[in-house]
Amino acid sequence: MTTREKEPPPIYELRPPEWLPKAHVSGDVGYIGFYPPRPNDIEEVLNSEHFKTGLALSPEVNAEHFSQQNDIRRRLMQEDALTALEDVMNQIFARKAESVPSIPASSFRLPSRVTLNDAKRQAWFADLANPDIPLSKLGKNVPHGAKGHDLLDLLHTNNVAIPRAVWFLRVFGANESAGLRNKPSYNPTQYSVEWANVMTSYMKKQLAEIALPSAPRLVASIKQTFKGVLSDTEMRQKWISRFTYCLSLLRTFYAEGLVDNRTFLAWLVQQMSTCNLAQAGFVVRLGDEYLDGMLVSRALTRPFIEACLAKFVEIEGSPAKEFLPNTANILRNLISRSFAALPDACISPRIYIQYGAMLEEILMDNFATVPADSALQQNVQVLREAVVDTLSDVQRRNEAMLFQHLPPRVLGSLSSALSDIKLLNSISGKTDMSTVSLFDDYSEISPSFSRKLDFLLTWSVTPLQYGDHRPYAAACLLLLWRNKAEERAIRRDAPSPDEQIQDVLFDWLDSSDVAGEPGNLPAVALLFGQLVKHGLFSYGLYMQRLIARGESGLSYSQEEGSRHRQFLRWIPLHSSDTSLISQRKVILYGFRVRETPEDANEREIRKEVRALMPELFGGEPRAGEPLNTMFWKSCSSLLAAPRYEQLKTLKQWFLPLYKKFLTSQGEPTFDTDNLILRIFTLSTIIMARVRSYGSILDMSLYTLEYANSSPLLTAVIETIRQHIEVWACMNRMRDVASALWTVHQTWRSRGSQNRVLLKLLAEVDNDRYLEPAAREQMLSDISAFSHALFPSNENPDTVPPVLPEILLLATAPNPEAPSLLANSLWYKYMTSPDWAWKVWDNTIASLRQIPVMMGDISERRGCALRYATFLLHVDQHLPRGFDEQIRAWFLGSGRNEAAALTPDAWDVVTVVLLYLICYGALTTTTILESLIYQVWQAGANVTSEEQAQSLETLLSSVNTLFEHLLLRDECGTGLPPVDVFEAQGLQTRRRDVFREPHFSSLVANFPALVLIEQNRYLPEALRAASTTLRRTICRVNVFRQGIYRDLDAVRLAFERLLESQSVPDELHEPLVSALRLMLNDPGQDGPVNAAEWSSASSLLSPWKLAATSIEIRLTIKQLGEGMSRESTRLAACASLDKLTTAVFYHCKSPEEADFVAEMITDVDRTVAGKFVNAGLRRIVDIFREADSTNKIDSMTRLVSCAGEILRLLANIVAPFRKDASLPQVDPSVQDHLFAALCAKVAEMTEVMAALVQQPWSEDIARGSQAVIFLARLLQFYLGFPNQWSQQAKDLAEKLCANLTRLALIHTTGEGLNMLAFPLIMDTLCYTLDEIPTDMKATMPYDPFRNYPEFALSDLPSDMPPEYKARLRTMLPYVALNPAVEDLVYTMRDPSGTIVSSVPVQNRPWEWTEYLGDVPGTDPRGGGANDGQTDDGRPTVKNSASLSLELFEARLTGDRIVPPQAAKDDDLLAEENLRALQDDLYAEGAFRRDWRETRISINGAASASGVRTGSRADQEDNAPPLPAFGQYSNAAAAAVDGRSSSRRPSPASSVRSAASLRQSPAHPLSRLSVSTAGEVIDVDALEAGTSGSGSTNKRKAMSSIAEEEDEVLLVDGPGASSHGPKRPKAKTAGKTTKAKKK
Repeated sequence: MTTREKEPPPIYELRPPEWLPKAHVSGDVGYIGFYPPRPNDIEEVLNSEHFKTGLALSPEVNAEHFSQQNDIRRRLMQEDALTALEDVMNQIFARKAESVPSIPASSFRLPSRVTLNDAKRQAWFADLANPDIPLSKLGKNVPHGAKGHDLLDLLHTNNVAIPRAVWFLRVFGANESAGLRNKPSYNPTQYSVEWANVMTSYMKKQLAEIALPSAPRLVASIKQTFKGVLSDTEMRQKWISRFTYCLSLLRTFYAEGLVDNRTFLAWLVQQMSTCNLAQAGFVVRLGDEYLDGMLVSRALTRPFIEACLAKFVEIEGSPAKEFLPNTANILRNLISRSFAALPDACISPRIYIQYGAMLEEILMDNFATVPADSALQQNVQVLREAVVDTLSDVQRRNEAMLFQHLPPRVLGSLSSALSDIKLLNSISGKTDMSTVSLFDDYSEISPSFSRKLDFLLTWSVTPLQYGDHRPYAAACLLLLWRNKAEERAIRRDAPSPDEQIQDVLFDWLDSSDVAGEPGNLPAVALLFGQLVKHGLFSYGLYMQRLIARGESGLSYSQEEGSRHRQFLRWIPLHSSDTSLISQRKVILYGFRVRETPEDANEREIRKEVRALMPELFGGEPRAGEPLNTMFWKSCSSLLAAPRYEQLKTLKQWFLPLYKKFLTSQGEPTFDTDNLILRIFTLSTIIMARVRSYGSILDMSLYTLEYANSSPLLTAVIETIRQHIEVWACMNRMRDVASALWTVHQTWRSRGSQNRVLLKLLAEVDNDRYLEPAAREQMLSDISAFSHALFPSNENPDTVPPVLPEILLLATAPNPEAPSLLANSLWYKYMTSPDWAWKVWDNTIASLRQIPVMMGDISERRGCALRYATFLLHVDQHLPRGFDEQIRAWFLGSGRNEAAALTPDAWDVVTVVLLYLICYGALTTTTILESLIYQVWQAGANVTSEEQAQSLETLLSSVNTLFEHLLLRDECGTGLPPVDVFEAQGLQTRRRDVFREPHFSSLVANFPALVLIEQNRYLPEALRAASTTLRRTICRVNVFRQGIYRDLDAVRLAFERLLESQSVPDELHEPLVSALRLMLNDPGQDGPVNAAEWSSASSLLSPWKLAATSIEIRLTIKQLGEGMSRESTRLAACASLDKLTTAVFYHCKSPEEADFVAEMITDVDRTVAGKFVNAGLRRIVDIFREADSTNKIDSMTRLVSCAGEILRLLANIVAPFRKDASLPQVDPSVQDHLFAALCAKVAEMTEVMAALVQQPWSEDIARGSQAVIFLARLLQFYLGFPNQWSQQAKDLAEKLCANLTRLALIHTTGEGLNMLAFPLIMDTLCYTLDEIPTDMKATMPYDPFRNYPEFALSDLPSDMPPEYKARLRTMLPYVALNPAVEDLVYTMRDPSGTIVSSVPVQNRPWEWTEYLGDVPGTDPRGGGANDGQTDDGRPTVKNSASLSLELFEARLTGDRIVPPQAAKDDDLLAEENLRALQDDLYAEGAFRRDWRETRISINGAASASGVRTGSRADQEDNAPPLPAFGQYSNAAAAAVDGRSSSRRPSPASSVRSAASLRQSPAHPLSRLSVSTAGEVIDVDALEAGTSGSGSTNKRKAMSSIAEEEDEVLLVDGPGASSHGPKRPKAKTAGKTTKAKKK
């Protein structure tokens, strides 16, 4: 054995082939697909386990869970990840762009013109009309000759198709304008304007042929005939043909800009305004077609809407309405569309005034029909709401410019006070105090609240207002507000408002002049007594504060007293707090005073009360004469005592004694009830004298519990009714209603009803306080009571007209005769509805006989009282009382009966009437309204002495009756009332006269007394008596309270009489004097000088200002009436001029302006004109007086002064805007005002332009306010009709420019103002609309005149989009042509950034149609490969009229995937296309995911497929590879986990992937993914074959290997070809398309 043989053989190392590339260029990580075995590999180790179970390797990577996302995410989270990706993509796009060829230069040539003879021209036009001859044949040149209308007629005659005619006219126009293109002033659209004029004149000439027959002439000898162009059939066909052809041409011309849209649309608007109804049928259809072009510009839309509305109104009023339904419907549609698209076009006061109602009707008619579909209903409802909202906004803005519905001014101190006074004076017995909103809703102490409270306190104590209820109302209102504020404070955990209220009340006591007046001290004590009672004012804190601040003069030992000394002395305490009383005593009188003056006063008061009512204290009642109404004078100490002693005595001493007295009474008896009645009546009268109404109410409610008899119950009820306003102001009406209901239940349980109780209960309840069940029971009781007294009967009893038993009552000796007679009559005739009326009629007849039967006056009156007692019993048998029957008698037949009564008979009747009124059977208001007022009116209308004599007795008697009813209080005059108890009943009925609605009747008849005084036919005594009545009642406190409750009723009563033609002029002054007496103190009865109103009103307080305004208003009306009479015109004009001058030169504050405006409402138009002219003159003077040194301060003062005048003028003119007939303004005033206004607008334009350049300037806001005022003043000026001179038109042009500048200033930056911009824009629209234009003028109609004109691109970028949109509608531009819309010229700056330049201008005459390439014109030459580069990619020919260089066009190298690939079901073919090429076909993420995850299911894997793959590998001269089919068949065994079986072979390459893709039927062909692009044979894929296709693919792949940075997309190769060039894309496309077929 040799050494060689002994040596072990070398270990065999498996080396990779030399051609196998490394897996990494630099790292030693092995070779691709080469994994040689190693000794230590696990598969080399043989053991029993491996032998038994086999080798099962766990997978190195869990294929089911493993993902590279974490690695990728970590890489992407690195800082340079995006930069690296960006660099890669940039390199890809850069290399791609370098390989793209450039766009060639333009080769377009415009056809030239040639001059042809007639025959050739006709032949050329015949060829043009022949659609079989292509335009490319005619496009070398065009004939030159006919123009204008002749050319259009020539085209129509030859019936040239519209597209071909448009081409010819475009080329014709391009040649016409060719010579102008090189001029600097060349406008590409100028020829469009000229051609628009040609087209519009051509159409106008055709429309002019449509005429309407004129009205027949009156000359019968002239025979008229009418023959229209549409009446003859042949002419109509020709006209329609020519007009239709013209419209077809126009449609294309308009769409492509060959006619200037602005010129054409302006002509269309003009035609709509000037056409007749026959032409309107054609014009409206033109408008319907071209409406969209108008809607972008307000200058076109507004006059178009106005013209449509005018035409619609004309049709509605035309006899031919039934023949024009289509035209009317189109007009409706045009109006609706215009409004919906551009509502600002309806911002025109002129349109709103003339057609506002018609516009609203047209818009709402669109929603009259409700669709059946619910979804459509919802859509229609939403649309309707949008239209309604828009219409409301348009109406609101128009009304604002017309100064209609001016917003209420925030009330100033004077205006607010007048409003609050009116509110407070309107409080009555029916008022719910919780509904009186005097204070604001805020529950916090604010300056406004303090002012309101100060006003409320002053109103409650001032002697210039009337009514004892005022202090109670003030305390109640403050209490209600405090309760709400306290509840809110508790919810918010905030401090209670009590301390702040205490401070405000103290400040009022400390500083109010009204509170400091000595005469107001009782009222202040009453007011603060109520505040202390309700806990609103703390008496203890009041004293502590006075002591804390060292108030001097509180003690009576000090000489100089403080005002608070009297307040401490008079303000009452409602509690018996010993410490508080002791502290008060020490402050007022010192420590050592044992007995104070108050103790002496109390003893004296108690002594007087004991003397007046001894029975209350166990004594015997005084016997003697009945008490008269002045009995209270015996209690002088009580009446003169301070409020402190009064309340302490009555509330803490007298009331407990009275309650003890009531409870000590045993079984009710007649004497006991009379005793209680006497004490109650006297007590309540005395308490009313000292205004202790709280004690009266407590006493009345307590007495109700013990009211066991009708007289006592009636007395309590009358007391409650007499002071019903006070109970309402106390907010105690619920307590009153509850007490009355309890009493009613008690009486009802006894089986009795009381009509007076039920009536008062119903009035007090007023559907507010009782429970519903209780209210129903009350109504049921009333009904049952009425039915019991007046039972229903189908056969009612008949009452004879004469009842002799009534006459016999006069001599009946039995005292019970009146009662027995009443019972018997009721029993007989209870079912008769008129038995009470006949009883009254017979009673009056009997009373007429008493003076004849009895001569003694006392005997007569005694007999009259017997009849009165009888009537009182009759009243108790009537369900609704005697009052209605007596009223009906006096207003009916009783009128003549009363006129026939003698003075003695009237004395008897007066006794009866007064007695019935005292006991409640008759009301005072019935006697006044049915008797006294009627007699007064008759006396006022007396026109002869005979009438005066016949009315003398009646008038004298009713005056006496009126005096007893309303003016006299004494008893014992021989007439009722005979004692204080009857007087209480009379007082109760008297108070009803001064309540509504009865007080208005008294005021309305009050002027009749003045006419009686001035009637010379009446006796002097009667006239003097009327004067006395009138003056006396004006002094009655409750009468003045009623007047100030409703001053408007007083004013209207006198105004109606003054405006009546039946009242002579000489009576106006006495009537005004009488009114002045009613409103003021009796001493102020002199005449008023209206011209001195300013000096007088400056001294007036708000308490009398409303009354003074009535006087001045009537004075102004008198001046107006004087101007209408020739005799007084000059004097009235002079006085009125003086007045108007004084008004506007002294009216500087808002309060004064509102005051004057309130006075001048409802004046005559002539008077209003005087005020308007004077006001405008004053504004001009203010403009001229403005200081020019500081313009902002000057304009601020100007706005302050002139603004109030403007508001005053607006209020004066407001009533006349309803009928659109404003007062006449002098032309000179208009000219001066307009010139001054234009100058101020120009000045403010420059000022604002300078201010907005100053950041954070405070003057900008003030300047904007001045601009707003000028705009409003301009709107007011434009509302008046005026004659526009040439100077005014020139000023208006500058004014519009300045308004535009002001609007732009307020759109952005420092000047941005959300209020100023829309207001200025609306003013600009108003001004533009009012500048006169003549639609029928011979000059071209220019609706854009004076409209702003600037480039929309010049607007600031930060301007709000809605402002830009509105400004766009104001510009004189119509809609841009779609070809150039939103296109601009751009350039690149040195940094490469694209910078926008000017917008692209449409050149419709230069951009002609593309007719195709003319053979032989390609400078590069033609050939078989035209349209492709040498490598088969397509090229672009720049041969159209619009060069591609304008768009910076370039080839991208991408090819478009044919749509068939996306539509076919073969997703594998589509994936092959997309995997190997760049494409421009878009697809969604879901579609892409679906496509990439599909596996072909055309069939199972076949051996042929495997063999195909193997054959491909062999043809590529590569070693055999493992068959993919075997891999597929073994896919189910992949769970064995062997990693080596999943690794690709070292020979895996692009070729193997390609060889697999050529078999689309392979089930796993989609799983092989290639990273290189390749050209795919789509035909071969679809055919499912290989062969030559694989060769083509190998060559294509070799090309890709050389140029792997270029990826091209094509439709697919054509037929199999082994040539060096790729198939042409065009041919491939055709091939694909043919296969689809």
